[in-house]
Amino acid sequence: MTFDKVKEIIVENLGVDAGDVKPEAKLIEDLEADSLDAVEVSMALEDEFDIEIDDDAFAGLSTVQDIVNYIESNK
Repeated sequence: MTFDKVKEIIVENLGVDAGDVKPEAKLIEDLEADSLDAVEVSMALEDEFDIEIDDDAFAGLSTVQDIVNYIESNK
């Protein structure tokens, strides 16, 4: 399932508790990611799902669910 893999990548890259990574969680506000964290998450997602995520597109993805939706629509 895409959400589970995205969650795993976010936990690994941000060092947050898995319980905090919910579909409605906002990457910056709730999970306290900074711009460097966001780049690392984006690169890990690209590697995992073999897709390319445009930086501007990723900047527009605020919640974990937004990221999941983006990946599922671009596989």
